[in-house]
Amino acid sequence: MSQPRKHISPEEYLARERAADFKSEYYLGEMFAMSGGSRAYSLIAGNVITSLNIQFKDRSCEVHGSDMRVKVSETGLYTYPDVSAFCGEGEFEDEHVDTLLNPQLIVEVLSPTTEKYDPLGKFAQYRTIASLQEYVQIAQDRIYMERCRRHDGDEFLSRICLDMDDIVELESVGVTLLVRDVYARIDFNLDASPAKSP
Repeated sequence: MSQPRKHISPEEYLARERAADFKSEYYLGEMFAMSGGSRAYSLIAGNVITSLNIQFKDRSCEVHGSDMRVKVSETGLYTYPDVSAFCGEGEFEDEHVDTLLNPQLIVEVLSPTTEKYDPLGKFAQYRTIASLQEYVQIAQDRIYMERCRRHDGDEFLSRICLDMDDIVELESVGVTLLVRDVYARIDFNLDASPAKSP
């Protein structure tokens, strides 16, 4: 007979996570270990971060990769978006300054196994973050970028890009992403293994 899982508090999670050699997400009292990413995932996330950093030069904006934890205060989810960004003052959970509370932009690189989970699961939680203005999903096995922008309260309007010549405007942080730059050095004929497990 299997033992029931012992639920842990957010405080216990943070203490364990900060001492761990690998990253885990946290939701409803449970920790979920994160798997590694593919070459395509790494390139795409890196391309987005590079593009934002260049455009953030001489501006009071920050972009972070998947080492920055984000807390969804409304639901209690602690997670590691592939890219998060904000302009102005960052708000963090405590003095460790490793858990961001007020992202304005979140970008997730999808894989065939996470493509249904991220939009329907995480985005439903991300959209409860009051500061979040835009959410971008990027496929790694084909040209597909979807930008969801907060329009009226909790409503988000979607725009999908399927062409290398498309431009994605990110008004939340005042930058643009060229689809061609996002997919730089990506060979869709190579195997793009899952970026993360749900």
